[in-house]
Amino acid sequence: MRLDFVTLLAITATNLCMLSAALPLIMGRGAGTAARWVQASVLLQGLAWAAIIASSSAWDQTLSTVSMAAALAQWAIFEALAIWLGPRPGRRLVHALVVAIPLGYTLGFSHYAFRVGWANLLLAALMLTVARATLYPQQPANRRWRLLLMGCLAAMAAFTAARGVLGAFTDAYPSFRTPHPVNIAAAVAANVTLVLGTVALLVAWRDEAEQQLRTLAMTDALTGLLNRRGFEVHGQALRTRAARQRQPLAALLLDLDHFKRINDAYGHDAGDRALALFARLAQSTAGPGDTVCRFGGEEFGVLLLHAGQEGVQRFDQRLRGRLQAESAEALGFPMDYSAGAALFHCGDEDLASLMARADVALYAAKEQGRRQLAMA
Repeated sequence: MRLDFVTLLAITATNLCMLSAALPLIMGRGAGTAARWVQASVLLQGLAWAAIIASSSAWDQTLSTVSMAAALAQWAIFEALAIWLGPRPGRRLVHALVVAIPLGYTLGFSHYAFRVGWANLLLAALMLTVARATLYPQQPANRRWRLLLMGCLAAMAAFTAARGVLGAFTDAYPSFRTPHPVNIAAAVAANVTLVLGTVALLVAWRDEAEQQLRTLAMTDALTGLLNRRGFEVHGQALRTRAARQRQPLAALLLDLDHFKRINDAYGHDAGDRALALFARLAQSTAGPGDTVCRFGGEEFGVLLLHAGQEGVQRFDQRLRGRLQAESAEALGFPMDYSAGAALFHCGDEDLASLMARADVALYAAKEQGRRQLAMA
């Protein structure tokens, strides 16, 4: 069967344009920034292929330069990866290549070998830079979609580099329509990698959406802290770490004093602002390895790693001082809280038992007049 190169390009451009229309419908209005970058990438690739096909009929230099928008499509994928995987190496190189590819192409347009070699070889370098960005994530990410996307980008980089070498250093590629085996194989690969690359990006988007749902399920909407479920998950991990490494661990239960009076006197909006303020202060007073949550109502839980009785007292003093200093100015009325704390006994004690002892201490602090810390 004889494959026609222009027909293959037209199929690729058509598929990309259809995908660019379908992706916003699939992802919906609530799609995140990374998903928007993916949508932009598919649209830019479709426009690039359409422009290169149309350039053979009219406005050759203008349209073929516009086709270099494929470079912008790679930049869009790079930005999506930076959101999904954390900051990626090579950002400056990506930016430089995105500018250099169309600029050098149009300035050297009168010299066929130069423009073909310049555009294809630099585009191949750009694809390899984006492919490298799929590696070594700084946040959890499925390895399978990353490897699939990297394979698609690396394959297209190889074919693109081959076309650059043919056009720049041989007479075997006098036009982009030339039915050279490398050109035909590149067109087939473009269709195959379009499908597989889109699958990889859709899996990445699905993983992001699932992570957002997990985060919402474990986060208190008002304060942004962990909720009870999130506290159990993170707390169990912290308790296991403390037991395995024989590190001190302290649990605190904090209860805002006379919170009902705040709602009655100032309204529920003021009560919500009070909870948000207390949550922010508790979170910023705790260390980076500690866990803070809102159990519900005006009750909060804290796990302090590497903290014994003195560490608990220092945390309480800092938090209480900051709350007294900021609440009157921020809310218009002073706030205080009662606290109960328990120290983890290395061994078989579970998180529920530890928190139960802290709860008993909290009850004692309330019985003794509130506005104080009691140790179990």
